[in-house]
Amino acid sequence: MKPEKEIVIELEDVHKSFGSQKVLDGVSLKILAGTTTVIVGASGQGKSVILKHMLGLLKPDSGQVRVFGRDLAQCNKADMRQIRSSFGVLFQNIALFDSMNVYDNVALPLRERTRSNEKQVRVAVEEKLALMGLEGQEDKFPAQLSGGMKKRVGLARALMLDPKVVFFDEPTTGLDVNKSNEIYRLFYRTQQQLNYTAVIVSHDVPKIFKLSDYVALIANSRMHGPLSPEVFQLSDNPLIRDFVLETMGPIYSSETEESLLYETF
Repeated sequence: MKPEKEIVIELEDVHKSFGSQKVLDGVSLKILAGTTTVIVGASGQGKSVILKHMLGLLKPDSGQVRVFGRDLAQCNKADMRQIRSSFGVLFQNIALFDSMNVYDNVALPLRERTRSNEKQVRVAVEEKLALMGLEGQEDKFPAQLSGGMKKRVGLARALMLDPKVVFFDEPTTGLDVNKSNEIYRLFYRTQQQLNYTAVIVSHDVPKIFKLSDYVALIANSRMHGPLSPEVFQLSDNPLIRDFVLETMGPIYSSETEESLLYETF
């Protein structure tokens, strides 16, 4: 019998409103160690709000958000810094510094949050750039990079402190199909090598399902799931079923085609 996976993040009956607008209405969700959970839903349904609660950037009106067993609402600034040191984040807009070259962008977390000397920084930066296939790109600036390369640099920076949890906010926004597939393969390889827990907010259905262990839908301010991708696609929950039909079409006519895209996994 396999041991149960550790719960890394847990939202329990979380409520959040902004003025008269109810965004989260009793949302509960568990994120298990070493897994990839994808949160999907239409624009404006609260996907980013959930992410901000997990990062401790928002506090719930009621309910609890626990990370590594600790209630974030009860954490002081020092506690939050310690918890966030276990996080990596790949932002939707990547958030690279235009005035810094690739090397300095990737080195930034080590320089700001550790006491590593420059020799140690160089070893770590070169290791992460090699993992991303970015050897020889150290001296380039963001303006000289393609969209896909910027994503790779952003992921290298997100992984610099060897985080336990990596958050991806719409990671393939702005990329064409081929570049999106390259990025997904990269996510898969890095997680296999580094064994981090991944939380992905994405609109890119069904491709993102190939990466996921669990899929959860946020709709009408409530969470539906998480379920395995297979169970999610065949769910009789009306909201999930409508979402699947809208985003994927009749089940799952493109399965063979999608499998070919990921045969290198």
